[in-house]
Amino acid sequence: MLIIGELINTSRKAIKEAVENRDAAYIQQVAKEQVEAGANYVDINCGTMVFNEVEVMEWLVNTVQEVVQAPLCIDTPNPVAMEAGLNLCKYGQPMINSISDEKERFAQVLPLVLKYKAKVVALCMDDTGIPETAQDRIRVADSLHTKLTAVGVADEDIYFDPLVKPVSSVETAGLEVLDTIKLIKEKYPQVHFTCGLSNVSYGLPNRKILNRLFVVQTMTVGMDGYILNPTDKEMMGAIYSSLALLGQDAYCMNYLSAHRKGLFE
Repeated sequence: MLIIGELINTSRKAIKEAVENRDAAYIQQVAKEQVEAGANYVDINCGTMVFNEVEVMEWLVNTVQEVVQAPLCIDTPNPVAMEAGLNLCKYGQPMINSISDEKERFAQVLPLVLKYKAKVVALCMDDTGIPETAQDRIRVADSLHTKLTAVGVADEDIYFDPLVKPVSSVETAGLEVLDTIKLIKEKYPQVHFTCGLSNVSYGLPNRKILNRLFVVQTMTVGMDGYILNPTDKEMMGAIYSSLALLGQDAYCMNYLSAHRKGLFE
């Protein structure tokens, strides 16, 4: 299970203000809290800073790495800012968020995947947009897998994102994601998965309940990574509990360790 801490994102008001004020202490506090809560990677996203994103990306990466040694997930649509962040990563294998089968995006990001030997989030979308059905997603996943592995990217470094849509607007959105994960897992058993899961509850009340239940549902069909807030103890509790119940936690050691550390409720 790979947990990517999502909180250092300038679309969040507190992070945006901290970046504008170059409040390193606040950014570092958020980074440390996420790692202490169980994040394996720390996501760095400053995509809203369109006029100085490269500078901000470099500052954030350096600031975070002063206090945590977790690997970073560089999250941006800007390939220049992406390389600026990757070039400064010091700990572990970096991750790129993200590549897709859109021709321009693929051509921009693939050289960085290879240059930095990075794990990569592969979005199941192409130039036609976000697919509607599981079969449409599989078609894109097949294309991405063929192209990535042909140039030496290992299955273990590919994290397919099935692209979660809100069930409030597409009632079968949850089922299509579950079917997509199952089909990809059957064809490519060594690849991994991740997603921004909270999209599923967009526009609905009691979103946290829906998100937690969808985590459990996706885990049962093979999802093994999430981009989320690891300081949400109820969400982390659902994940640790599911791993134990699915037989993916030998002797429940991770469950017991997390319990003793107070990482979930």
